Amino acid sequence: MRLSSSYIAKLTLVLFVVLLALPVSGCAGAPPAPAPEREPVRLGIDNIDNHLDLFKGKRVGLVTNATGINSNFASSIDVLKAKVNLVALYAPEHGIRGAVKAGDQIGYATDAKTGLPVYSLYGATKKPTADMLADVDVLAFDIQDIGARPYTYIYTMAYAMQAAAENGKAFVVLDRPNPVGGMVEGGLVKPGFESFIGMYPIPLRHGMTVGELARYFNKEFAINCDLAVVPLTGWTRDMVWDDTGLPWVMTSPNIPTTDSALVYSGTGIFGGTNVSEGVGTTRPFELVGATWLKAEELADKMNAQNLPGVYFRPAYFSPRFGGNTGKTLGGVQIHITDRHAYQAVRTGITLLYAIQELGGDNFAYDFNSRGIPYVDLTTGDNVLRLGRYTLDELLAEWDKEAQQFKEKAKPYYLYK
Repeated sequence: MRLSSSYIAKLTLVLFVVLLALPVSGCAGAPPAPAPEREPVRLGIDNIDNHLDLFKGKRVGLVTNATGINSNFASSIDVLKAKVNLVALYAPEHGIRGAVKAGDQIGYATDAKTGLPVYSLYGATKKPTADMLADVDVLAFDIQDIGARPYTYIYTMAYAMQAAAENGKAFVVLDRPNPVGGMVEGGLVKPGFESFIGMYPIPLRHGMTVGELARYFNKEFAINCDLAVVPLTGWTRDMVWDDTGLPWVMTSPNIPTTDSALVYSGTGIFGGTNVSEGVGTTRPFELVGATWLKAEELADKMNAQNLPGVYFRPAYFSPRFGGNTGKTLGGVQIHITDRHAYQAVRTGITLLYAIQELGGDNFAYDFNSRGIPYVDLTTGDNVLRLGRYTLDELLAEWDKEAQQFKEKAKPYYLYK
């Protein structure tokens, strides 16, 4: 029987509709099921309503700065003032609003918005005095750290914990993510090399949140304050800041981005040398260079190392302030290609060894105003400056120390 063309067309249409209606889950080419959504990350300050009992009937002081915001950009100062009896503020390096450049001392002030007194913890004293704490019962801490040992906020926290213990005050940490994740790298501070950029023997990249560090400091270094941590929710150790969905506020004038935070624990070491670490440019700690370096030569040497998660682009730059103001420097820009794989300390030390080799006698270490080699304080030892190890030997030693620290720190972890 010969079928008419109109009948064939109708039959084709019916078959097409039937095929569209068939389930596709068993088809070889079917798209995979979407991954389950992760729980949103909530900061300690976001979770404050579940922990108001810590502050009930108490006078509260807050150590904070511009990074102390909730996930909706509201200042932690304003959040706490509306919910508890907030009576005093305490400012770390860079000030309560984050506008003071590195190393500049700050003094007593009054917060223009709230009228609350602001006590300086980066001036005549870095540790709250009894007078500063006389009117508070609970001292809270809410500052975004960047996961690097030389960054001073964690020592402001340690000093505040000591003062709380000595003066019978409770201490509460409103926890925040470690923006560079849980990776641990670098050696420990050795006896005799302690400073305000390395008070305790922890690695250059410590892999802990401020709440976890507070627990570690409190027990391991016998601070023994009355400590509570208002925890994060939704954060895991494999997450870097970009995974959190949270707003980033520059933690200090020279850490404007999450990339600058990620590279800092490695390239911050150049602050103790005559090589620019990019301060004075729009890419601090991502640019590294000197007048006597050839950019293409350094980039080729570094890219040949096949370091994970990074590409080195030849770069010429001219800082707007600092010791190399107005000079044209040759070097590299560190482009992070995989934030989870990037090893900041390994990258920074490898770069330093390469620059030493290429620069020869042009390369030098700097000393601070007291005649102390700054790099010894940054690295917590003098073995780098004295050249006691080859690159591979130093990295192996630091890897061993980092792993030992990680095992010791695990009991204080709050997050998987």
